[in-house]
Amino acid sequence: MQTLSPTLIPCHAAGDRETAARIAAFLEECGDVRVLLDEGAIEPGDDLAEKAREARTADVVLVLFSHQSLPRPWLRRQWEDALVREPAEEGTRIAFGRIDDCVPPKVLVPQFELPRELRQLKRWIRRQPLTFDPPELGQLAAALDDRPACETAASRALAHEFVDAYREDFDGVFRLECGDRSLAALVGDWAAQLGLRLEGQLEENLERLREFCSARRFLLLLEGAVTPAGRQLIFGGRCSTLIVEDHAAAPVTDPLHLAQRAFRDPAPDADWTELCALARQGRRLSSEQGRIAECYELMEQWHAAAEARADRVVLEESAREMVWILEQWGRTEEAARLEYRRATEYADQMLLPL
Repeated sequence: MQTLSPTLIPCHAAGDRETAARIAAFLEECGDVRVLLDEGAIEPGDDLAEKAREARTADVVLVLFSHQSLPRPWLRRQWEDALVREPAEEGTRIAFGRIDDCVPPKVLVPQFELPRELRQLKRWIRRQPLTFDPPELGQLAAALDDRPACETAASRALAHEFVDAYREDFDGVFRLECGDRSLAALVGDWAAQLGLRLEGQLEENLERLREFCSARRFLLLLEGAVTPAGRQLIFGGRCSTLIVEDHAAAPVTDPLHLAQRAFRDPAPDADWTELCALARQGRRLSSEQGRIAECYELMEQWHAAAEARADRVVLEESAREMVWILEQWGRTEEAARLEYRRATEYADQMLLPL
């Protein structure tokens, strides 16, 4: 069950509206926070302490100190209950941020200098440790963590260090080995990591994946040479992409990936019996996982290899699978033509001409 994003009310003076809106936009885009900006505006006759008291209807209260929001004078008895004692008793999370060179009461030391320390504020809201980043890691965080829809590149070591440090800032972190893999294989791989069953045609699957991922604060690591197929997975929206340079491809052990590779670039001396076993295993796995576009692609490749070898048994078997998939996709005319060819050219029985 999907949990609701926490709510936050930023208590701010009317003259600080632009800065408050900038803070709100950042937190909503990068922090998965619902900011109730209007509810935090200090109206004529209100003061900052009273507005903070009203703001405790939200999960988090952010008090923005400035020359315009701080009353003069502001005695401790005017603010202590609203800003210190009552939030502590109720368990309300309250943060203080300073947006200019004003001087708040010493007890209310600002935790954040805003908007410079927006990332620290976001991590505090998400209950994550406030850490000091080395320059390179900080630059990468500014690019990916602070700006949704960003695309950048980094070395393998830096990318892995970034993921270790900032994984919790994202709703999910996913890795895709690009290399020479097809778009169908990449889409199926990412969908499987997400637990999605995409049983439609490739274009439909790609659009569903784009719609799902671009609405979420995901980080995608594209590892290896990013081909045109890989670049189609740079979705934007709230999803960020990190291209991992100098990536050493890991040995392929996944049976489905092995089958795809075997038929994409078959070795001249490949054993046909072993290839057929890989194809059947890949068919079973892709079907079980709902990766039907990959199954169809693999069957097409197996069928073409069987034609080169005049293997009527495999031609009939692969054609039968493709007919079934085409029918499921509603491509009935193509299915009928392929079924006729299967029955007349590959199977033992013969059909009358259409």
